[in-house]
Amino acid sequence: MKPAIGYHDDLLKRLKDPDYAAAYLNGCLEDDDPGVFLLALRDVAQVHGGVRQLAKKTDLNREHLFRMLSKSGNPQFDSLRRLVNAIGFKLVLKSA
Repeated sequence: MKPAIGYHDDLLKRLKDPDYAAAYLNGCLEDDDPGVFLLALRDVAQVHGGVRQLAKKTDLNREHLFRMLSKSGNPQFDSLRRLVNAIGFKLVLKSA
């Protein structure tokens, strides 16, 4: 019998699909707690090479990225935009 896969491992596997990852991030943006989005972004970053590789790709400090992607993170807009771009997405506004 095959061992059960954990929720987080299954989530990371699904986040490799860009459409799933975009839907996941957009869903998390709807939460009133901005920390939910930052933690979701950390999950997506993990499947796109992890924080160390993304730090190099974005020219951001690795420790800064770890803090930025914590529940209490408070990223500057430019840092957030650079990270989102590095994982293959872009920030877009649309009318409600």
